[in-house]
Amino acid sequence: MEENVIDIKGLKKNFGDKEVLKSVSFSVKKGENMIVMGRSGEGKSVTIKCIVGLIWQDEGSVKVFGKEVKEMTENELKEMRTKVGFLFQNAALYDSMTVAENLAFPLTRVLKIKNAEEIKTRIHETLDSVGLEDTVDKMPSDLSGGMRKRIGLARTLIVKPEIILYDEPTTGLDPITSAEISELILAIQKKNNASSIIITHDMQCAKITGDRMVLINEGECIGEGSYEELQHSPDKFIQSFFK
Repeated sequence: MEENVIDIKGLKKNFGDKEVLKSVSFSVKKGENMIVMGRSGEGKSVTIKCIVGLIWQDEGSVKVFGKEVKEMTENELKEMRTKVGFLFQNAALYDSMTVAENLAFPLTRVLKIKNAEEIKTRIHETLDSVGLEDTVDKMPSDLSGGMRKRIGLARTLIVKPEIILYDEPTTGLDPITSAEISELILAIQKKNNASSIIITHDMQCAKITGDRMVLINEGECIGEGSYEELQHSPDKFIQSFFK
């Protein structure tokens, strides 16, 4: 039986009077890419923030590596977060730092690596894995949108996470660059056997990268399955995503 690295059951979250998550349940297996889709404001980003303890759910269970996140001690939470990479929508690079300095930051701050040669080697290996080794001394302002996404991904990968959470990895990119980023996500999964949750509105990205998909509507999971299974669902709302 395949191991679940993430288990979410009956997740509920309110912000004031607004009920964002009513009942969200799904799991992610080791080495699996799970696509999470839904209209804007449906709580997709809230769900992945609950996974790493940036937001606490009101009800329900969130387990990562078999442990309840809400019950983790501060040290356990820190340890878990070192194994989870988070790729934000805007890549969230530090504009005042070079690419190399951006990549060194999680190595020194999160993993506490002090050996300069090890840091340099990891930076070059990771940049090579995203096809941008020649950007090492450039500033983020010198990079295109697609390159910034790749560097953001490199910074996520450099700590060698077991789980990667992607929040709209292809937003704002042209179709060709979006396809390249999607293929890169797939290559990372195969090379590292990483488990991922990919929040996206991009159906091409979902088709390329996803092993399974879950659709959220009005705070609840209304469909789960492969791209092909959901594509042929009789549900009209689910069908609307594939048009």
